[in-house]
Amino acid sequence: MGILSHVGRFVLLMSRVFRRPEKFKVYAQQFWKEVDAIGLNSLGIVAIVSIFMGAVTTIQTAYNMESPWIPLYAVGLAVRDSMILEFSPTIICIILAGKVGSNIASEIGTMRVYEQIDALEIMGVNSSAFLILPKILAAVLIIPFLVIISMFLGIGGGWIFGVMSGVVTTYKFVYGITYWFIPFYVTYALIKTVVFAFLLTSIPAYFGYYTQGGAVEVGASGTKAVVYSTILILLCNLIITQMLLA
Repeated sequence: MGILSHVGRFVLLMSRVFRRPEKFKVYAQQFWKEVDAIGLNSLGIVAIVSIFMGAVTTIQTAYNMESPWIPLYAVGLAVRDSMILEFSPTIICIILAGKVGSNIASEIGTMRVYEQIDALEIMGVNSSAFLILPKILAAVLIIPFLVIISMFLGIGGGWIFGVMSGVVTTYKFVYGITYWFIPFYVTYALIKTVVFAFLLTSIPAYFGYYTQGGAVEVGASGTKAVVYSTILILLCNLIITQMLLA
């Protein structure tokens, strides 16, 4: 199947996904389950990755700024902008595409293989909306909060490890964090995050929903979901950056 065929089938699937739900109460229950599965269960990996990203960025930046003409507070400024502009929204969403995306594709793909989706259709349920819509809405709601937490943890990790390693002082690091702060950077990061959250849930759901075969095909769908989600996240990152910052 060609790329245009995939795009057309994806658009048709999303048109069914965003139809009016049959029972809002059932969808609300599924929504909160997905918030827990996508958001709260990912908090640990997000925290660990963010802290170490901030720590490594601090140490590398400090050791690459050996010129006496570069002020030491530039370390804090570099860590702040790196975490807000790129690391937290993009890298965290790529990690979630691997963790959450593969799980979504495998879950829905298994339901397709074992004909559970067909059973929903026979009962008159809009299977695409019932299975996919709560996941997309939950991701769009909760992942921006994960990214904000990642920003704070990354900057905090950079400060702690920077002071512990002796490459920067607390005063210089905090001064760098507050120096020439542009609030729009946070808005830009959250706009990217919402787009990425949609991609890392809808694309795996698409591959899972149209899985054909058995267990091998379910695994292949999970792999395709992660690969395509990552590529599209990077592509949209470039496009959004060009539109909002260029």
